[in-house]
Amino acid sequence: MKKVPVLLALSGVFAASAAHAQSSVTLYGLIDAGLMYTNNVKTSATAHGSLFQATSGTINGSRFGLRGAEDLGGGLKAIFVLEDGFNVQNGKFGQNGRMFGRQAFVGLSGSDYGTVTLGRQYDSLVDFVAPLSGTAGTFGDTGFAHPFDNDNLNHTLRMSNSVKYMSSNFSGLKFGGLYAFSNNTDFAQNRAYSAGASFEYGPFKVAAGYLQINGNGAVPQANASGAIDLGEPPTQTAGFRFGADVQRTIGAGLNYSIGPAVVGFVYTNSFFEGTQSFNLNNGSQRFNNYELNAKYSLTPAVSLGITDTYTDAHLSGAFNAAGTQYGKDPKYNQVNLQAVYAFSKRTDVYAEAMYQHAIGQNVVAFINTSGGASSTANQVVATVGMRTRF
Repeated sequence: MKKVPVLLALSGVFAASAAHAQSSVTLYGLIDAGLMYTNNVKTSATAHGSLFQATSGTINGSRFGLRGAEDLGGGLKAIFVLEDGFNVQNGKFGQNGRMFGRQAFVGLSGSDYGTVTLGRQYDSLVDFVAPLSGTAGTFGDTGFAHPFDNDNLNHTLRMSNSVKYMSSNFSGLKFGGLYAFSNNTDFAQNRAYSAGASFEYGPFKVAAGYLQINGNGAVPQANASGAIDLGEPPTQTAGFRFGADVQRTIGAGLNYSIGPAVVGFVYTNSFFEGTQSFNLNNGSQRFNNYELNAKYSLTPAVSLGITDTYTDAHLSGAFNAAGTQYGKDPKYNQVNLQAVYAFSKRTDVYAEAMYQHAIGQNVVAFINTSGGASSTANQVVATVGMRTRF
């Protein structure tokens, strides 16, 4: 008789353990801090100089978040992610002061049918093409962005009000798509949609994606509650922040693994129609980006990387009367080098060097995260830093 209470107690313990195993919430994060040198930073119309600065997120944006899942049975799970970006040097929120500006979504995930999520999320170019580029989170990420992040591979933009589908893995094939609502009576005023796919077979991995944003307009905050926040940050040097009536980007990439090395090629084409950036008067601009990249694991602790991106741009339309007159075909070439030493799986130190050369009338160099545009057609950035993950 005395065994019954003991058995009941043990049953309760096992039941509680099973329930706990079916539901989980994880706190996670990454902190990236460094010191950066940039030459030729233009400080005024006539002044320029070298810039030394303490940085946050030179490679990976510093963040913390909550990730959760609940097993609903039959292979179905409820999931959520709430992720905040911040500046480790001053403690301020990133993404225009949002509490969960990097990601915020909830959804359902099935082992056979894929995942559907709703909230603030990444587009399909970021999901499928960026991992094959130097802008991958496991590579150079922020500092290796293509000029102005014109193709959004560095996820300068997140998609608010979005519904996303991501398939399961079908023998190496994955695909997905996203639609971000305008939340406006004018259905097309600041909306976005994208689609993409990837396939992996042995050492090969290929991917392609498409992104279109409608109705941003050249005037910031035309519809601030829409898919894109045009005030984050409020400058033209943040890629899609150019603002345009229609923005279209297509991209594709290929990676091939050879022992400890991975080599890759990525192409993207970004088109902005009805824009006033580069002082155009409701004109258009196109960016063709050609990137070669390679990573090599010298030892289990030391990895090296290099990328070379050539960007061929074209401007069409009349310039504003008071604006600077640019050449019709600006071009940029940027070479990036990286070395990482890992103390552990969680903590590493890194060194990066980036050089950009711009070609064209009144066109100056500007490397992402450098702290400012160059006063000339050339710019050099050198950074040392440390990252830790939890």
